[in-house]
Amino acid sequence: MRSALLICFPIFMTLHTIAQEIRGKLKNENGEGLSKVTVTLHKAKDSSLLKTTLSADDGVFSFNVPDTIPMLIQFNAVGFENRWISPQSLLQQSHITLTRSTRALDAVVVTGKKPIVEVKPDKLVFNVEASINATGNNGLELLQKSPGVIVDKDDNILLSGKNGVRIYIDGKPSPLAGTDLAAYLRGLSSNDIEAIEIITNPSAKYDAEGNAGIINIRLKKNKNYGLNGSLSGGYGIMKFSKYNGAASLNYRNKKVNYFANYSYYNNRNWNELNLYREQNDTSYDQKAQSRGHFQGHNLKAGADYFLNSRSTLGIVINGNLGNMEFNSSSYTPIAPTNIKETDRILYANSQTRNKRRNFSANLNYRYTDTTGREWNIDADFGRYSMRGKNITPNIYYSGDGSTVLSEYIFSSEMPTDINMISLKSDYEQNLGKGRLAFGFKSSLVLTDNNFQFYEYNENDQPILNPNRSNRFEYTEFINALYGQYRRQWKKWGMHAGVRLEQTNSHGELTAAVAVDDENVKRSYLNLFPSAGITWQPAEKQSLGLSYSRRIDRPRYQDLNPFEYQLDQLSFRKGNPFLKPQYTNIIELRHSYNQKLTTTLSYSKVTDYFAQVTDTIDGNRNYIQQRNLANQQVYSLTVTYPFSIIKWWSVYANANLYHSRYRAQFEENKIIKLNATVFNLYQQQTFKLNKKLTAELSGSYNSPSVWGGTYRTSAFWNLDAGLQTKLLRDNATLRVSITDIFYTMPWKGVSDFGGLYIIASGAYESRQFKANFTWRFGNSQVKAARNRQSGIDELNQRAN
Repeated sequence: MRSALLICFPIFMTLHTIAQEIRGKLKNENGEGLSKVTVTLHKAKDSSLLKTTLSADDGVFSFNVPDTIPMLIQFNAVGFENRWISPQSLLQQSHITLTRSTRALDAVVVTGKKPIVEVKPDKLVFNVEASINATGNNGLELLQKSPGVIVDKDDNILLSGKNGVRIYIDGKPSPLAGTDLAAYLRGLSSNDIEAIEIITNPSAKYDAEGNAGIINIRLKKNKNYGLNGSLSGGYGIMKFSKYNGAASLNYRNKKVNYFANYSYYNNRNWNELNLYREQNDTSYDQKAQSRGHFQGHNLKAGADYFLNSRSTLGIVINGNLGNMEFNSSSYTPIAPTNIKETDRILYANSQTRNKRRNFSANLNYRYTDTTGREWNIDADFGRYSMRGKNITPNIYYSGDGSTVLSEYIFSSEMPTDINMISLKSDYEQNLGKGRLAFGFKSSLVLTDNNFQFYEYNENDQPILNPNRSNRFEYTEFINALYGQYRRQWKKWGMHAGVRLEQTNSHGELTAAVAVDDENVKRSYLNLFPSAGITWQPAEKQSLGLSYSRRIDRPRYQDLNPFEYQLDQLSFRKGNPFLKPQYTNIIELRHSYNQKLTTTLSYSKVTDYFAQVTDTIDGNRNYIQQRNLANQQVYSLTVTYPFSIIKWWSVYANANLYHSRYRAQFEENKIIKLNATVFNLYQQQTFKLNKKLTAELSGSYNSPSVWGGTYRTSAFWNLDAGLQTKLLRDNATLRVSITDIFYTMPWKGVSDFGGLYIIASGAYESRQFKANFTWRFGNSQVKAARNRQSGIDELNQRAN
């Protein structure tokens, strides 16, 4: 019944909240009005009964109650399935369809399937569990599949053409960035992730950081009653094999909820990089191949204690243990550009070993009473420990490869510790005919990076070079206050808020060689307003206009001024005077039938920063983050989930954006960007029978710009998958092939400041993947339990 209700029939429904009246209409599957249906209104928090009524002959029902109290509505009719709904999530739908019951049940059991992508008023949700082709992917690969998201060759995450995306894990901002963040996301499996939420224009309740918006990765947490769990295992292969497994266990009753998830991954990967560059009349034609071995464990455990009908106390602990081995072999012929004859060859074989030990804990308290007051307190602690070692022999041979000209071997150790503490409190209550929210947050992040550089003597013994070693300690302390007010009346809605953030940062460099930027302190106070207005001119039409101001602060990796050597010719260094970038965003959104959504936005970024490749010392190049200019981005996004026929559904997301800026550092170092980029993502689902489902998904990315200077070629991909249910529908088997036509290899060209680069690369984008999941224990949610799920949904939305 649940499948028939939630899968086979799209529900178009509107519950109009006008002043103190809630109104709706009930229909059967033939579109006829249902009379004399018992409709009961309940308070969401404690399920206490507010009102009872019967639907009229045409199916219309209404209640007169305060419109700001969180509520749930139940429908009971003889011969029809019992239903619970939340009025807050169904404001723009025209009617409610009740499905006939075909058999007698001792208890009404509701089952359902989430759509692959949900378009909500404030965010877009990619339900990873609902996607067949998402099986076996890690967190970074899942972001690549998410609508509007691009991960470039350097693992930078872009959203709608803008960098500065802030990654959240379970609603908490991650302190990791750059390579540390990419490594953490690679350690997450699709078995760990429930959904990815994309919020392009966050309200004042969120941290102001993230000029492109927020991507929240929501990890799995079972909410079923009784004892239940699941086991899963997966396998993937292209050049090398990849394995993953996961287990979850959950127990819940009226007083307590215990949950635990564990996953393991063991992946061997391959990629290649080709880097041809011309610098000072010399060409360097690097060819490199790398093999990586990633393995690790993820654990999430916690408990919720329902102290009474109003209060809940919870604790959540996350752990991430990972080991990485990365071996790279590169071959670089070097020749004068006017001769094109190789005069020497550089061989660089790099070996890297990393260990990551991440731990975080959250203690939370929730209070909600029947008057609509809500109070949430969260205390968070996190410790992120990275230990890395690298050794890179650089050997120069003669042009014919027969004679060793010189040899230079260096190695490095890079221990990094990040400690994070935060406390925040959010309070909401009804005020007038709207809702007022305010709160505070204080967060402290302490980063200690101790970079030790070694050079090898004639006896192949490592000798510490203090002139190229350093310790960089970075502290960032942010305090924030915010207030926000929302109101809905008739066809109009509005929200307005402001967030005040005060930032204190201190970067201190300890090194043998004195530099002018050893100690950089900053303190600044910023105001971040946000506002929006919505209008519903017709039953199936809605229009919204919103504005917000955002910030992106530099990360410690971008600020550390010392050099991290990639090989003898290339290195990376930070910029201690890198300034924050600020963004003002205006967004106009139109929605038709709560499906077809069109969004037009304009962003202006002040002090826009990006990663730039530049030259130094004649034959060397380096990568550094720089403030470039004021960037302008125009964006048009169209999102449309629809059904072609009953068994064939489609989701499509198209994004067109135009970005422009001009930056000049020196007379011959000018970056002029004027680029128009188009991205398309589509996913088609075919319900072949009750147990068998097929999926076809793919994306296209037009020529674009990476890292400020790289102009890239277009690339696209097509994935296919098949899913079947086994063991009385308690098990699921999924198989898929990604990048069927192997079209994901990339290419880019950069011409900046006398440095011309042609870069290209590929990785194991085409893979065969298989995953088996078995669910055990109590998986049925009775009507009363479904009501509790609705309450949980409301609480999650409020948080």
